[in-house]
Amino acid sequence: MEEEPIAPETVARRSKRARAPVRSADFTRTDKIDVGLEEEKEESSDDFQEPRRKYKRNKATEDASTSAAVARKTHMSLIEVIKSDGKGIPDVVKRWVELYERNQKSATAELLTLLFEACGAKYHLHEEDLDETDVDDVVVALVNMARRGEIEDYQSSKRDFKNFKDNLVYFWDNVVSECQNGPLFDQSLFDKCLDYIIAMSCTPPRVYRQIASLMGLQLVSSFINVAKMLGAQRETTQRQLNVEKKKKVEGPRVESLSIRLSTTHDKITILEEMMRKIFTGLFVHRYRDIDTDIRMSCIESLGVWVLSYPSLFLQDLYLKYLGWTLNDKSAGVRKASVLALQNLYEVDDNVPSLNLFTERFYKRMLELADDIDISVSVCAIGLVKQLLRHQLVPDEELGSLYDLLIDDPPEIRHAIGALVYDHLIAQKFNDLQPRPTGSDNDSSEIHINRMLQILKEFSADPVLSSYVIDDVWDYMGAMKDWECIIHMLLEDSPSAELDDADATNLIRLLFASIKKAVGERIVPATDNRNPHLTKAQKEMFENNKRDITVAMMKTYPQLLRKFLSDKYKVAPLIEIIVHMNLELYSLKSQEQNFKATLQLMREAFFKHGDKDSLRSCVRAFKFCATESQGELQDFGQNQVKELEDEIMVKLKSALKDVVNGGDEYSLLVNVKRLYEMQLSRKVPLESLYQDLVHVLQSFRNIDEEVIAFLLLNMFLHVSWCLQSIVSSETVSETFVSSLVWKRNALLEQLEYFLQTPIKISDGGSGNQLAYRVCAIVSDIWCLFKKTKFDLTKLDILGYCPDESIIEKYWKMCEQLLNISADAEEENGNREYIEETNRDAVMFALAKLVATDSVPKEHLAPEIISHLETYGSSVTEIVKHLLTALKKKGDISSLLLEALKKAYQRYLSVVSSSNDKSLSSKSFQECKDLASRLSGKYVGTARNKYKSEIMNIVKDGINYAFLHAPRQLSFLDGVLLQFISKLPAPDILDVMKGVERRTENVNTDEDPSGWRPYFTFLDNLREKYARNEGVKDAKEGTSVRRRGRPRKNQNLPGKRLFNEQSSSGEEDSISGSDQDAGVEEKKDEDEEEVPLIHSLKASSKLRSLRVSKEDKRDQRKTIDSGQPTEDMATPKTSGASS
Repeated sequence: MEEEPIAPETVARRSKRARAPVRSADFTRTDKIDVGLEEEKEESSDDFQEPRRKYKRNKATEDASTSAAVARKTHMSLIEVIKSDGKGIPDVVKRWVELYERNQKSATAELLTLLFEACGAKYHLHEEDLDETDVDDVVVALVNMARRGEIEDYQSSKRDFKNFKDNLVYFWDNVVSECQNGPLFDQSLFDKCLDYIIAMSCTPPRVYRQIASLMGLQLVSSFINVAKMLGAQRETTQRQLNVEKKKKVEGPRVESLSIRLSTTHDKITILEEMMRKIFTGLFVHRYRDIDTDIRMSCIESLGVWVLSYPSLFLQDLYLKYLGWTLNDKSAGVRKASVLALQNLYEVDDNVPSLNLFTERFYKRMLELADDIDISVSVCAIGLVKQLLRHQLVPDEELGSLYDLLIDDPPEIRHAIGALVYDHLIAQKFNDLQPRPTGSDNDSSEIHINRMLQILKEFSADPVLSSYVIDDVWDYMGAMKDWECIIHMLLEDSPSAELDDADATNLIRLLFASIKKAVGERIVPATDNRNPHLTKAQKEMFENNKRDITVAMMKTYPQLLRKFLSDKYKVAPLIEIIVHMNLELYSLKSQEQNFKATLQLMREAFFKHGDKDSLRSCVRAFKFCATESQGELQDFGQNQVKELEDEIMVKLKSALKDVVNGGDEYSLLVNVKRLYEMQLSRKVPLESLYQDLVHVLQSFRNIDEEVIAFLLLNMFLHVSWCLQSIVSSETVSETFVSSLVWKRNALLEQLEYFLQTPIKISDGGSGNQLAYRVCAIVSDIWCLFKKTKFDLTKLDILGYCPDESIIEKYWKMCEQLLNISADAEEENGNREYIEETNRDAVMFALAKLVATDSVPKEHLAPEIISHLETYGSSVTEIVKHLLTALKKKGDISSLLLEALKKAYQRYLSVVSSSNDKSLSSKSFQECKDLASRLSGKYVGTARNKYKSEIMNIVKDGINYAFLHAPRQLSFLDGVLLQFISKLPAPDILDVMKGVERRTENVNTDEDPSGWRPYFTFLDNLREKYARNEGVKDAKEGTSVRRRGRPRKNQNLPGKRLFNEQSSSGEEDSISGSDQDAGVEEKKDEDEEEVPLIHSLKASSKLRSLRVSKEDKRDQRKTIDSGQPTEDMATPKTSGASS
């Protein structure tokens, strides 16, 4: 097997997928044809073909139209037949073969003319010139025609081009089929056709290479069809000959069979020689063509050839190309190679011949399972399954593959799930593993035990366990064997294999499997759309729910009783009831089991104090109280009422203990229970509300977590009371007054914590109170927004905080936002983390601004000024806030204030520290903020929001000169980003206005202080000149190339083997291709900005500098930050160094 050419480095896929680097190759023939045309990158799209409408026609009309069509097609040229619907191709081919039998030269000239016309060239060969014409001379003429633009473009319509290619392929297949009894083997017609096809496939024009490659590849496929038929005849003839020879009688029969066998063998040899000729002349060049479609068609064809004609192509000489193209830069080519290999490995007889190939390329196949393209990854995983089926991959190589079980794209996860099930759980690929011979229940138990071994690797993280279960669920029937899982959980015999970790994982598996069975998601979806369910799916989910209920009904109490004391097991167990059909308890007379289940849930509610257990119990009780039937529903509602009463009793007792100096743990657990209950329903708390206020006022030193949940419960109670008032038609004045008192009491406590700084650390869980205060304050201000209740009878409920309180609120939020990401990540496993993090703080701030609950001038600038300070998730919240504010009107003043605040932070750093790196970093943050905010004004938004940009610029200039020269760096660092969005005349006005401000100012007194001013003016002149240059370019007549700029094709390569390639053609990139790429780039640059426009821009810039240089003539030269000669030439994209 030859060594392969340079291959690219493998790019591992990450959350953001990028293009894979890859090698290119020598794509053009340079031995006799020394021409080159510019290659244009073409973007491919899926071809779409509209279905043709079928009309009913009577037989007489049909016969008449058929006769007319035959008459027309008799006078049609071959290319016209191919451009038509293609139905007449078989008849036309038969007539052409008849013509060839009468006049070979005429028919050959006609066929070669078709070959040229199929490529788009109107070039005709005459039969009298056929023998004297040299192939290379014709091809050079054809290339020159393409250079002059004298060829027809078939690709203007994707649908028509697809029909044309299909018809062309169909035509050549018919030609080979019709010629198999004569012209195919005369070594004249097809030799000449192959010479022209191979030569055309090596020319620079892309369309020539596309069509010639299409025809050449199809000819090999057609030759294979004929060769397979002849091979079958040869085998039959050989058998007949062997039978005759056994008779030991020589005669005409033996002689005839021997001649037939020899003739058939000679024909097969001729066909194989033509296949090799096309392969070496066309395929080995075009499989690395610059055009993705050509490369893809080559690899797809090679896969078909190896599969359909293994006697010739199933050898390393040909297989290596499939291995090399696993590294292609195009995902489509890599996918074609993977699919071709997958088809090869599916045939067991092929595997022995693939041993050496597998040894060399299996690691690359494994790498492709983590390809940057999802479709390639999924196909590669299917290929790995085939390798495992034949035991061609050692298990120790699969470790990185299993990591994809928790990858982001669900397609990859599920493909890996199928592989894991087949290889590790069902063990279909292990011939040494004995198959279970017992009942289905035994098989299910074996599979579940193997699944538990996998889940042990993810025991520490229930979320990752859910991902693994989701991946395998579709393939593992044992997960739906509820009775088997329940039996395993209830098994108490010493021989049981389950330890505590296995039991926890098995309960997680049971709960997740039940959710999947009833149509619930167990992992986050890639989109937020609710899935549309068909009628059949809904029926299936209902049937599953019924099966689950029947399986769980009698054993549910036993499961709860066994695992009641384990908080990690009881939470998912309790929540299972939410996915059951409670009506079956009544229909199957299982009321006692239902009641026992609820009583055990109540016991679990008061036994545990963690969030998951409490939340599961509350959901279960709510579901049972609403979804059960008749007597059971009454029982469920009574249980909920008794639960509330018992919480009140326990909470009163806990409050009394704290007042008397007792332990706070009981109070903490019970306020958490009350909080979880209040999240789902209103709990009568009037008798206890004043006690909660009293504890907060009198005992400031109690645990911060206790204080946080006391405030949360007070807030939820106030919220439920407000909802009662808003939703009721008539409300008593007493109730409103009571709500006002409760709200004021809560606000008083919240303001106390705002005015009394809470100790906020960079780690630990001690910040939970501060997070809660920020969230509650935001919610209470939004609920009682003053404008909501103005001009209503409930105006007494309106509330607007003082500016001083808003300022203190921001200070607390800012402290929390400044907590490092590492510190937050360390506390990522704490309870209620989703409610106590930086995202929650920024969301609370944004909500206040977006709902106008506070004057946006107070908080909006502070929020916007930290747009990119606190990480991507916080940035997304701020971006959504900006979008909401922009819909409400002009936000230029808010943006400017935000920029000022960011700049003031920079000035603070400069004044308080001598560290230049810190000040440089702070100034860069200002520039980045300005860049992001000015980036909103692009395209048509420049004109639409021009007034906003001008407001920011004018007010910003006033701010910059307020204490000149102290704040002048604001001009160049911040305002320049916005000025560049203005039209050239406005930039000129701004520039003149800025210059007028220094007419009577001696800037030489403080050269370093005024340096930012002169730098700003220099940059402004450059911006103006550049905008004018662009304007002139638009007024000109030059046509710019449309579309995205071309990518650099000269990418680094990676060798699969250390040795050098044995063939010069295997180089990754030819010198001529590199040179062509450089020339192409130069042409693009010149095309972007013509030289005349560069000269115009340069002259404008020099003229603008005259007045300024005259003004500074008698002054000391000030360093503007750029050499003068650099300023003479604008930095346009077309300028050359």
